[in-house]
Amino acid sequence: MTSNLPMVLSVTSGKGGVGKTNMSVNLAYTLSMAGKNVVLLDADLGLANVDVILGLAPEYNLFHLFHEDVTLDKILFDTPYGFRILPASSGVSDMVDLDKGQKIDLLDAMDTLEDQVDYLIVDTGAGINDNVLYFNLAVQERLLVITPEPTSLTDAYALIKVLKLQHGVERFRVLVNMVKDQKTAREVYLKLLNACDHFLDGISLDLVGCVPYDTNVRKSVIAQVPFCHKFPKSPASVAVRQAAKKLDAWKVTPSTDGNIKFFWKKLLFQERSVA
Repeated sequence: MTSNLPMVLSVTSGKGGVGKTNMSVNLAYTLSMAGKNVVLLDADLGLANVDVILGLAPEYNLFHLFHEDVTLDKILFDTPYGFRILPASSGVSDMVDLDKGQKIDLLDAMDTLEDQVDYLIVDTGAGINDNVLYFNLAVQERLLVITPEPTSLTDAYALIKVLKLQHGVERFRVLVNMVKDQKTAREVYLKLLNACDHFLDGISLDLVGCVPYDTNVRKSVIAQVPFCHKFPKSPASVAVRQAAKKLDAWKVTPSTDGNIKFFWKKLLFQERSVA
C-alpha cells in the first residue's frame, strides 16, 4: 500500500459455504507475512467462527467490551500467525441492535487502532440481513467471494442488488473460489458481470483472482491451521498470495472511507439506512 492510512476491507458473500471466512483468515495471514499489521474482525456476530477455524479460544470477545467494560487491548487476540483477531461470540446481539451509547464506546475503542494497523479485514456473515449490509456499507472495499455453484451466483447478485438499489454501493471486488481452472473462474465471473450489466446500472465489478479447488484446504480446516501456512506451495496458497498482492496495490486516500475512525462513524450513523 502507498498510504499511511489503514485499509478497511470486508470479505463477504451472498451465501454460506463458499469459503468466505477461510479466505479472510488466509488473506490476513498472507498480508501479515508480507510485513503488514493486520487485524481481522469477526463480524458474523451471531455465528462467529474465525477463532474456530484457527483452533483458538480467546478469553474475551466483543460481548465483553459492551457488557463488562473490557478494553479493546484485552479483546484483541494475537494469533500464532502474525495477525490479530477481534473475536465475536454466538451470544452477542448483532451490530444493528447495539444502542447509540454502545456504538460510541466501540468507536472510541477502535480509535486506538488507527495508527497501529495497515489492514482491518471485516469477515461478514453471509446473505443480505441487516448485519451483513451494515458492515458492507461502512468499509472502503468489498471483496465478494463466489463459487461456480448457481446458488452462489444468485445470492451474490442479490447482495449486490440490495447494496446498489437501497444504499448506492457500486464498487465490488470478486474472488472466485473452488474452481478447477482459470477458464472456469472467468466464466463464473462473466456470468455475474453480465447479470449486473443487464439489470443494474453503474456497477463496477473487478475480478481480483481465483482460488482453485485444493484438497489441502480441507486438510487445513480439519487441522485448524491456515492453509497458506500449512501448505504454502499448494495451488490455493499461491492463488491467495496473488490476490493479496492486488489488495496491497489498492490506494487509500484521506477522501475515502479508508480509516478506522471513519469506518466506525459510518456504522454509528448508518442505522436509518438499514432500518
